[in-house]
Amino acid sequence: MESLALLPTLSLSTTTTTSKATAFLRSSTTSLHHRRPHLSLSLSSTPKPTLTFSSHSHSHSLSSKPLLALKPLNATASSSSSPATTSPPPTKSGAKLIPLILSVSVGLLLRFAVPKPAELTPQAWQLLAIFLSTVAGLVLSPLPVGAWAFLGVTASVVTKTLPFPTAFCAFTNEVIWLIVISFFFARGFVKTGLGDRIATYFVKWLGKSTLGLSYGLTISEALVAPAMPSTTARAGGIFLPIIKSLSISSGSLPGGESRKKLGTYLIMTQFQSAGNSSALFLTAAAQNLLCLKLAEELGVKIASPWVFWLKAASLPAFVALLLTPLILYKLYPPELKDTPEAPALAAEKLKNMGPVTKNEWVMVGTMLLAVSLWVFGEKIGVSSVVAAMLGLSVLLLLGVLDWNDCLNEKSAWDTLAWFAVLVGMASQLTNLGIVSWMSGCVARSLKTMNLSWPAAFGILQAAYFFVHYLFASQTGHVGALYSAFLAMNIASGVPGVLAALALAYNTNLFGALTHYSSGQAAVYYGAGYVDLPDVFKMGFIMAVINATIWTVVGGVWWKILGIY
Repeated sequence: MESLALLPTLSLSTTTTTSKATAFLRSSTTSLHHRRPHLSLSLSSTPKPTLTFSSHSHSHSLSSKPLLALKPLNATASSSSSPATTSPPPTKSGAKLIPLILSVSVGLLLRFAVPKPAELTPQAWQLLAIFLSTVAGLVLSPLPVGAWAFLGVTASVVTKTLPFPTAFCAFTNEVIWLIVISFFFARGFVKTGLGDRIATYFVKWLGKSTLGLSYGLTISEALVAPAMPSTTARAGGIFLPIIKSLSISSGSLPGGESRKKLGTYLIMTQFQSAGNSSALFLTAAAQNLLCLKLAEELGVKIASPWVFWLKAASLPAFVALLLTPLILYKLYPPELKDTPEAPALAAEKLKNMGPVTKNEWVMVGTMLLAVSLWVFGEKIGVSSVVAAMLGLSVLLLLGVLDWNDCLNEKSAWDTLAWFAVLVGMASQLTNLGIVSWMSGCVARSLKTMNLSWPAAFGILQAAYFFVHYLFASQTGHVGALYSAFLAMNIASGVPGVLAALALAYNTNLFGALTHYSSGQAAVYYGAGYVDLPDVFKMGFIMAVINATIWTVVGGVWWKILGIY
């Protein structure tokens, strides 16, 4: 899942570095001597945050205290020496009143103020009202996502719109459990330090120039992506710490003009590339799996989904990943063009990391096993979720993860709760005829315009993409609109597999539109290197560029593959 509920606590401030090399080494190796960093996943309201890792009983900031003090820019000497035990101000509990009223009002107005269409049953109309209130709450956030989803499913049971077994049937859905287990894999990458090691190798190999450094980070994310199904976790747990270390060691500090030397470009490039990495592999983002499950509910079933997804996404995603750093190098250039010290710093960091540990090797072997079963499992009768279960079992048996790691992965359990609610409601909306009725209305409107299916396809895809300006969650967007837009495409004559895949790929690409459009968006923006106007401007420009790449390259490639 890519939502703001996954955001790492980020806070950043700076003082002058005493040595470029030592700043990078201290900042990036703190977690290496104390391996197994745990990522704190919460969003702070502090505008310029600090990335903090904890290792068992130790707590470490991004850089070591003697060389780089990461305190708020406006901090005074007295505030820096104030005791760490100062109690935070009490936070208000309960629902936010105005978002609560607005969210509930959406459903009440539909239920009691809008006449029910003759084609629909009272049960279907009432479920639609509850679903719309649930979706409105996902956008307005009167409560955390999981809590609001629970209220939605409770309302459907209390009003007898759905019986209890039907309301909770999606909690046994295989796809949802595959997503949950994938979050545990992500924790394993962070805990063992394997993801950090892979990224550092690419810095060593390609980091002599700023452009090469960007390509190294982009390629390493693409390699890590299939085993880490959260772009937010990859951003906060692996790539943002490395980017900040490299930037600070080069004198590119957040919040001031020096940020333009290196940090702004690396942050923007990684942010814009992440969506293509997530679109490349089925298991690179939780919403991908959800899209295919919802497509299956509408009768669009894809055989060997992991392989087919990769085959269809490979060419447009590779082209986009290769062009993004170069395009941004021209449109959003760094002041520092060469980074000759970066490979040496990375090499020193790898030396301090020491040889690959047993747990890292186990992590590598387990992910190779899981990916192999995702690719070939159907031929031997092993489903994707069973492959993930086997992988997690190996990690637990060999001690790479313990059960407390799984219990503490709150985002996984939160995802289980609200994904299941959304999938269950969406499934019942389909069964009760709501989705077919809505799609039929839109399809008839498009037919009156005498549009061919390619024209209707383009209009619907663009509408699905840019309506994301209203959403702060990719999975929330999927739960609210994916089924409806897929049904509209199918009703307009668009081939089902083409429509299902294009909507799913777009779900990843629109994660870089704004600073709130996804969890990773807020992570990168919160680092303090990029101005808000630049986020919106480059987000729109890159959205158009990505749409062009995926339409032209993808369109030709999908025709060759026979998808349409």
